[in-house]
Amino acid sequence: MTDDALPPDATDAPGAAAPTAAAPTADAPTTAAPTADAPGADAPTGAPPTGATPARPRRLPVTDVSLVVLIGTSGAGKSTFARRHFLPTQVVSSDFCRGLVADDENDQSASAEAFDLLHYIVGKRLAAGRLTVVDATNVQPEARKQLVRIAREHDVLPIAIVLDVPPGVCAERNRTRPDRQLPAHVIPRQNRELRRSLRGLEREGFRKVHILRGEAEVAAAEVVPEKRFNDLRHLTGPFDIVGDVHGCRSELETLLTRLGYVLTRDDAGRAVDAAHPAGRTAVFVGDLVDRGPDTPGVLRLVMGMVAAGHALCVPGNHENKLGRSMDGKKVTVSHGLQESLDQLAGESEEFRAEVRAFMRGLVSHYLLDGGALVVCHAGLPEKYHGRASGRVRSHALYGDTTGETDEYGLPVRYPWAEEYRGRAMVVYGHTPVPVASFLNNTICLDTGCVFGGSLTALRYPERELVSVEAEREWYAPVRPLKADAPGAREGRPLDLADVAGRRVVETALHGRIAVREENAAAALEVMSRFAIDPRLLAYLPPTMAPSATSRRPGYLEHPEEAFAAYREDGVREVVCEEKHMGSRAVVLVARDAGALDKRFGLAGPGAIWTRTGRAFLGDDGLTAAVLDRVRAAAERSGLFDELATGWLLLDAELMPWSLKATDLLRRQYAAVGAAAGAALPQVLAALDRAAERGLDLGELTARQRQRAADAQAFTEAYRRYCWPTEGLAGIRLAPFQVLAAEGANLAVRPHDEHLAWIDRLVDADHGAEPQAPVLHRTGRLVVDTADEASVAAGVAWWEELTGAGGEGMVVKPLASLVRVGAGAGRPGGLVQPGVKVRGREYLRIIYGPDYTQYLDQLRQRFLGHKRSLALREYALGLEALDRLAAGEPLWRVHEPVFAVLALESEPVDPRL
Repeated sequence: MTDDALPPDATDAPGAAAPTAAAPTADAPTTAAPTADAPGADAPTGAPPTGATPARPRRLPVTDVSLVVLIGTSGAGKSTFARRHFLPTQVVSSDFCRGLVADDENDQSASAEAFDLLHYIVGKRLAAGRLTVVDATNVQPEARKQLVRIAREHDVLPIAIVLDVPPGVCAERNRTRPDRQLPAHVIPRQNRELRRSLRGLEREGFRKVHILRGEAEVAAAEVVPEKRFNDLRHLTGPFDIVGDVHGCRSELETLLTRLGYVLTRDDAGRAVDAAHPAGRTAVFVGDLVDRGPDTPGVLRLVMGMVAAGHALCVPGNHENKLGRSMDGKKVTVSHGLQESLDQLAGESEEFRAEVRAFMRGLVSHYLLDGGALVVCHAGLPEKYHGRASGRVRSHALYGDTTGETDEYGLPVRYPWAEEYRGRAMVVYGHTPVPVASFLNNTICLDTGCVFGGSLTALRYPERELVSVEAEREWYAPVRPLKADAPGAREGRPLDLADVAGRRVVETALHGRIAVREENAAAALEVMSRFAIDPRLLAYLPPTMAPSATSRRPGYLEHPEEAFAAYREDGVREVVCEEKHMGSRAVVLVARDAGALDKRFGLAGPGAIWTRTGRAFLGDDGLTAAVLDRVRAAAERSGLFDELATGWLLLDAELMPWSLKATDLLRRQYAAVGAAAGAALPQVLAALDRAAERGLDLGELTARQRQRAADAQAFTEAYRRYCWPTEGLAGIRLAPFQVLAAEGANLAVRPHDEHLAWIDRLVDADHGAEPQAPVLHRTGRLVVDTADEASVAAGVAWWEELTGAGGEGMVVKPLASLVRVGAGAGRPGGLVQPGVKVRGREYLRIIYGPDYTQYLDQLRQRFLGHKRSLALREYALGLEALDRLAAGEPLWRVHEPVFAVLALESEPVDPRL
């Protein structure tokens, strides 16, 4: 058997009450009922004679999530028993189901349909994790077989409760029921079938069998609910969850000490316990043994902690295999097992017996902290949480594979965590990764200590990772622990399949967002050929919707529409931010080179990129100079320390516009201005000469003079965005939002906080370089949309900005992330994160020199698609930042980033 094979006897079925932290017990208790319950065909079945001592109360343990099958002849009292001991909603009766399908509970012709319904209801309840009781005769093996199958399908324990009541009593009870008169042969036949069934119920798959003999035992029975072995939801932590140790005792002692635990040693100096002064509990994800230098030392320490109540432990596949080997079962000695056997051979027989008992008592997985935390060895989908079966235990120990092998001959693991959407955090190990990172609320803590990597623990609920480096490579890995491919250090390199074809990205704020195949292809072209190193590309800014079209004479856009729209959405406070005359830039700046390497896997000062992921500045030296100014400002302003981070991600405008758009200006805008400047003066001169000859060309001449004035205004408008630069001289960077820092998505914070941070950066830069500052302030004004005076002030400020040649402003909810509820006259959803209100002269650049002459036609523009695009890209951007903050792997961060770029290929009027 290979290391990844499932042992044939693996089970995970709870029996009695769940263990405490100090004494976890075995997953699979013996299936035979207690002696008093043992079935026997020759045992007397009648009630005790008159005057006999009443039956002692019988306690019937019933697991809280299980399928209870009542077995007994008609008239045995199953329905009465069910009503006495279970909730009405927990009981599914064959009679009731027969009545549902036939309007007559005694219509035997409807039995097939009734049992189809019964099985359906039972399956739905078990799928939801509900205790379910089946009230039917169930004396026939085939009827029970179907119920056991359903229990196994849903990984719950099937429990049989037999009401063995004398046939005469059953017959008498049926005779007194006016609604049911059974033929005389029915009860004797059912009793014979019951007699034949009693000895084989365990073999049929029932994990518990309770037999109540006679009326007195039935009346005295007491159903006792019990928790599953894996249900430790009452333990709320805090916990320190430790990854795969694999015999690395020294590293484990170092890690526990770093976590704050105080080690206890025996007379020989060996660590035998560790306790945390603050009462924290260690939880081990398994694979304590094999491959490393001191398996006995690791076991001695962990066993001591578990016995003292200072730790919990689940089994790994290596414990499973070592335990079976020590129990004398035939196993293949590979994957480091021989090292453990050799090391344990030098220990006493007493210690080896303790090891065997410890490993036999390990439970496959634990539910902790009210069900918010699941700890297992190889990971566990949500449908298996808290369930008990061989299948569950197999997945918890070994995981699942695709059936394929990689280039190293190792099985390819099925990526269950990529599909996980459960509420509980799942913490596991088993598959070594260079760096532990969160993925869909799961995290693998096996960071390959025995292979020369590190030993990692997760502080819960703090979500803080603590690691110690391996002292050496103790065991050469078959597959290299680290690879050079982007993302490989997190265990999952970037893959073309993640971005090719039609994609659907799940976002927390906007649900599922689809990406068309053709858009994905266009994004892939840009990303693969032109984008910066993908390890740094953590965010792309969304497009921004314009304000509603203005009906004011001479205006296409005006702030009043923006204020009115937000007021309608219930947004009272908005912030108006100056729109700079530059290009959108994302800035990733590092406090030092090591800070980026730690999070992004690439050392350096940082990067500056455009909305399409391209490097903003073609000159690496100039990029480094700009980043150095931002870094110095963040250092002097104390922002790195305040946000407890070694890097910052900023959203900004980089000016002048000509810095990035020189070719666009030369080919498109300057060409239009030059053509108009060359042609229109000659046209006007010709018209003037014609007028001198007496021709009446006044209207035509006026139109052409207006065209010339418009062309001149067009040229002046775009030239405002262009000025010469030399090195840093002339460059202006205007940040307006701090998007993210280590472990934090800051984009959802209120805008006044962002602007306060930015002001500190700008002040720090101006204070250091007053004659040649690089960072530029973003002007702003807060407006109350419900206050006419405040709205008027906002309009006046916009008119002042645009009148002085400014581009305009962006209006944003001050609270940043805002949802509109269904009660606001529309479906619930995100409010636009910002709308741009551009000035009349700037729009001349966008729509053409003489656009004001065609305002009626331009007002027919359709904004719905652009607004939808803006919301989708905004949600994708925040999703990327959430994943970045959560420490998720690179491919997960790239998924929404790539989708933003793909959506940019959707057909939409580029002037909007």
